[in-house]
Amino acid sequence: MPTPPESTKSSLRWKLLDRARTRWPQLSTINTRFRSNFAYVDGVLTDGTVIPLMRLRYGGSASVWGFAIYLGSSGKYQDSVLPNGNFVGSVEDALDCACGLYLGDPTAWQHPPTNL
Repeated sequence: MPTPPESTKSSLRWKLLDRARTRWPQLSTINTRFRSNFAYVDGVLTDGTVIPLMRLRYGGSASVWGFAIYLGSSGKYQDSVLPNGNFVGSVEDALDCACGLYLGDPTAWQHPPTNL
């Protein structure tokens, strides 16, 4: 499996932070850590609580990532379908899907989104 170059890691972090800042005011920041071809994404709530959100799988493109949701019930990540019906998509769509679930806003899954 290819591992993302530093430029892609930086781009991913920037895209996630930008989306969180413009769409998810409940989050104070996004933490991203990398292992092999995976990016693990946690949200930090305004009260400092850290919540695991998702795992993204790098497949060679900086604009399309595989998506796995974090399952709080098992503490594991499960490959999942995005609201558009695909297993891969933009990091913004992945963040909206995970935050829609964990922050209780299912309007994030509507196309076009209604919570912008």
